[in-house]
Amino acid sequence: MAKSTFKRSAFKLQRSLGIELPGLGKPGALERKPYPPGQHGNERKKISDYSMRLKEKQKLKYHYALREKQLVNYVRKSKKDRSRAWMDTLLITLERRLNNAIFRLNFAPSMAAASQMVRHGHVFVNGKKVTVSGYLLEKGDVITLSDKAYNSVLFMQSQKSPRIPTVPACYNTEKDGANKVKASLVDFPIKDDIPFAFEDQLVTEYFWRI
Repeated sequence: MAKSTFKRSAFKLQRSLGIELPGLGKPGALERKPYPPGQHGNERKKISDYSMRLKEKQKLKYHYALREKQLVNYVRKSKKDRSRAWMDTLLITLERRLNNAIFRLNFAPSMAAASQMVRHGHVFVNGKKVTVSGYLLEKGDVITLSDKAYNSVLFMQSQKSPRIPTVPACYNTEKDGANKVKASLVDFPIKDDIPFAFEDQLVTEYFWRI
């Protein structure tokens, strides 16, 4: 995960944004204190238009474990694609990232754990090791893990108690032995696959100058 994410705890981040972001891992951030952190967190405050746009952008940044520069680059590339609305292109691109696929397939309990699994060489695409978390999957790509990853506690726990129980329809999964699961991307993700609520129009407004 991006280093800046660790400057504040995952729970405080989610409380400040007012929403649980599955990519940050363990649920329950808003159960006991459903208000922003800090001495005056429970007081009602007037939120500016800019703050509203910023919060929606931050949801994408932290859920997908991105640095600010990475997200900006994705936005710029998405705006160059004229085949659809650039926001749709951005969301599809973020969902196609390899670490996101590992997380959404319940191979890892969080986006950070998924990124670590990729970086440590435990993820294969079409039989070839890929160590880049931001690798973009294409239709037909087949995802498998190393034997060590399949036998890891993190993988087994993620399969038994998934952070998001429903795997997106764009993936096809099948058992390959006792505890091995392989998956293939049968279609590109869609905006409805995003596993948290957010206002895409506010994100569009935030990045309108880029």
